[in-house]
Amino acid sequence: MASTETSTGTSAPKDQDDAAGLTGLAGLEAGLDALETSVDQRTPRGETIRKKVLPPVFAIALVLVIWQALTWAQIIDPYKLPSPSAVWFEVRQAWLQGTLFDYIWTSLWRGVSGFLLALVIGTPLGLLVARVRFVRAAIGPILSGLQSLPSVAWVPPAVLWLGLNDSMMYAVILLGAVPSIANGLVAGVDQVPPLFLRAGRTLGATGARGTWHIVMPAALPGYLAGLKQGWAFSWRSLMAAEIIASSPELGIGLGQLLDNGRTNSSMSMVFLAIFLILIVGIAIDLLVFSPLERRVLRSRGLLGRS
Repeated sequence: MASTETSTGTSAPKDQDDAAGLTGLAGLEAGLDALETSVDQRTPRGETIRKKVLPPVFAIALVLVIWQALTWAQIIDPYKLPSPSAVWFEVRQAWLQGTLFDYIWTSLWRGVSGFLLALVIGTPLGLLVARVRFVRAAIGPILSGLQSLPSVAWVPPAVLWLGLNDSMMYAVILLGAVPSIANGLVAGVDQVPPLFLRAGRTLGATGARGTWHIVMPAALPGYLAGLKQGWAFSWRSLMAAEIIASSPELGIGLGQLLDNGRTNSSMSMVFLAIFLILIVGIAIDLLVFSPLERRVLRSRGLLGRS
């Protein structure tokens, strides 16, 4: 009888511990499910418009009001600061003449093509610098120096080497964008935790397989930052080349339009070119790089912190 009571007494706490453990695991699982649900939850469209659309619209409207007020008050001479209506007249004239989209397309095609070519060159170059110690010691400082060099400095030698043609434009774009893309990938690879690399080698992911399945996904945030910077350098390099090197064979891009406004002393044309350059840059960021960045953040559970 005593032995029965003893066995019953010892089994009861054990059953209680097991039940408590199961309850704890269930709570932990529910907490993880709730965490995943909160991360994957999409923002309502109304809140997105209120937080992301209305602020820039309000800022643009405020700038237009201040701009119009300055022209009405005649604080600045009209030939230095045209009115918004004068700039709108330039937009309307370009639209009626059918040249507005030609200006944009000429520069956009060059910029996107040059950036894609820089992507093809800069990605393997960045991997080579990041993974081979001797190459990093030899080329790493040169890439950093090229990245800090203003792209406009490459326009005169590119004209002398290649002449006034599209090849000169692409050369300037490559010299401006490749170092940024390569350095961005190097920074991303440097931030990959060593544990990931050891786990990949344990699973047999070495060489090209390890680079594709382990290194590149882990380095994606830094690589994406390098791509954004590379596009910015591509666009700025192209504008510098179009402003300095002008030729009828090259067509009229946004940079050439800006220089034409300066030559003709037409500030309304100058402002039109500036606004179109800004619009294209903002559109590429909103339509291409921002969705990629959100996708990367969402895949890592970081969207709620951004």
